[in-house]
This record gives sequence, C-alpha cells and structure tokens, in this order.
Amino acid sequence: MNEKKLVRSRTDRMVLGVASGIARYFSIDPVIVRLVFVLTALAGGPGVIAYIVMALIMPEEDVVVATANSFDEEEIVIKDA
Repeated sequence: MNEKKLVRSRTDRMVLGVASGIARYFSIDPVIVRLVFVLTALAGGPGVIAYIVMALIMPEEDVVVATANSFDEEEIVIKDA
C-alpha cells in the first residue's frame, strides 16, 4: 500500500519545495498552491509566515538512487550478428 506523506519536493521546487509538496499530497496543481501563498502574503503576511513554518517542519522527500545491475560480456546481444 502506498502511504501518502507530506514532504517538501526536491525536484519540482521554486523556493524550498513546500508548495509542490502540498500540491502532490492533495493531488492538485502546484501553481494553485503557490498562488494561495502569494495571495495570503499580499493580504498581510500570514502566507510568508506559514511558508517559513512549513519549510522548517516538513521533511524533504527521500532521494531515490537508481542502480544498474552489472553484466558481463556474455550477456551482450548484438542484433543480426
């Protein structure tokens, strides 16, 4: 079962990845979340404070490291050989 976690994005980020992490958690477009942060920031500042608090509290998503299996020369197949 795939468990949803609220984490900051490492790949889709404008500043610290908070908005894209929230958007991924709720399955919405990150632009909408970014606009909400900007509008609340322009309305007196709670957007900036909320963003900073969330950036401090939310963990960053785990790094997925791709690994390749080693192979030997016998495993190489050349087409039409």
